[in-house]
Amino acid sequence: MRIGPALLAAWLLIAAPLDAQVRPDLLAVRPRPSPLGYFARSLLLPGWGQAALDRKLSGGLFVAFEGVAVGMALKAHHEMRYLERTGSGRLESKRAERGDWLFLIAVNHLFAGMEAYVSANLYDFPGELQARVLPGGRRALGITLPFPR
Repeated sequence: MRIGPALLAAWLLIAAPLDAQVRPDLLAVRPRPSPLGYFARSLLLPGWGQAALDRKLSGGLFVAFEGVAVGMALKAHHEMRYLERTGSGRLESKRAERGDWLFLIAVNHLFAGMEAYVSANLYDFPGELQARVLPGGRRALGITLPFPR
């Protein structure tokens, strides 16, 4: 007696349907993200919360600005060390420049966190915001909301 084919047939009968066989209305809805979780992610590492929310452009902009600001802060720090060794009178202005870049790094972290928080809150917002020029040169701001049929 062969148990192998009978066991395979029984397994196929009780197996769950494949993903392609599941009706679209039965698919699981993605859970709503925790806004504070995404805020914390982007506060720690700018762009991380945006990447997790699939907002690649805004996340990339935060990462790019972070790279520029860190690079400029390091550059100002190295120049400041050189000015300390040479006893230059420009040392205080270079310290202020480094402080400005460090402040911009902190602001970038805060803005990235706030943007991720707002994006997570608007995660399931269905509308699309559009700006148009109306006849006669007037400007309008409109929102398109889909209605179920």
